[in-house]
Amino acid sequence: MAKRKPSRSATNDAHSPKIKRILYALFGVIVFSGLVLAFNLYQRTYRTNVRSTLPSELSYLEIPTGSEWHDVLFLLKQRNVLKDVPSFEWISQKAGYPERVLPGRYKIEQGMNNVDLVKMLASGRQEPVRLVINKFRNKYDLFGAIAKRLEADSMRLVQLFTDDKLMRKYGFDAENSLAIIIPNTYEFWWNTSALEFTEKMVKEHNDFWTAERKEKARRLGLKPTQVMTLASIVEEETNHLEEKGAIARVYLNRLNIGMKLQADPTVRFAIGDFTIKRVRGVMLNYPSLYNTYYAEGLPPGPICTPSIATIDAVLNSSPNVYLYFCAREDFSGFHSFAKNYRDHLLNAQRYQKALNQRNILR
Repeated sequence: MAKRKPSRSATNDAHSPKIKRILYALFGVIVFSGLVLAFNLYQRTYRTNVRSTLPSELSYLEIPTGSEWHDVLFLLKQRNVLKDVPSFEWISQKAGYPERVLPGRYKIEQGMNNVDLVKMLASGRQEPVRLVINKFRNKYDLFGAIAKRLEADSMRLVQLFTDDKLMRKYGFDAENSLAIIIPNTYEFWWNTSALEFTEKMVKEHNDFWTAERKEKARRLGLKPTQVMTLASIVEEETNHLEEKGAIARVYLNRLNIGMKLQADPTVRFAIGDFTIKRVRGVMLNYPSLYNTYYAEGLPPGPICTPSIATIDAVLNSSPNVYLYFCAREDFSGFHSFAKNYRDHLLNAQRYQKALNQRNILR
């Protein structure tokens, strides 16, 4: 009797478990690969990629104007900000960041992942700079300090503030342009240009000089820039707010009678030596319009950036009868005031004697 061949269905039934095992294994490989891929994608995208040990001085990334993608990458590598540079590059490429690099000052925070970092940089979401402007004695010192905080170039700032044509457009000139600056705390974007800085300071100046302040200046017979110049002299004369108004009035009294101001700080400014303690002798004849022993009236411009408190002390100063004042011999920083030259000489002799006793000769 001939052997009966197994049916096709029986053969299929015999191989079915084996095929299923292969399919299950293949499916498992696919799922596992997918999970690995998803995990790697997640790691690249959402894993913290900023070093937790980042020094505070490197917590801000300053991207200069005109920078391109490779410049940003160089800065990040140079500062060793990222744990994994390739993953940041990959996310950046996917997000299209290399085509839209924006300048500015960006805060790099611990715990940031690649998505956080790229979103911040690509959106231009930068941190403003809190710029504190105090007393400065000349444009070079002022703009040198500003250039350390902003992208604006210090020499470009000096050029703008000494450009007579530009300054006259704003109502100033090359000599009195320092009067534009009102010492205060301001917020700037780090990538502010020199011209943008200038325009903002002019606006702040104009906002400061309200109708009320202008009227007070008019009553003193001065323009706002002249008030700033007088306030700069007072600023250099004393640190005591309570006597700034009285000192301002002494100078106003002298101006009103055509007497030279004879302010020691203007001599130091004219010579360019702020270490001088005793202004005397040939110093008094130093040929400069800023030397008020040599030239009549107010100097052409401020000899420093006076504080708001000093400016207002000048504007609100009460009338007095004094024409002279001299530092007290106790070196307290306060002054003795006099109506006439005889009394002033007595005050000056006491102060000169105290200087001699301390061997302060210059």
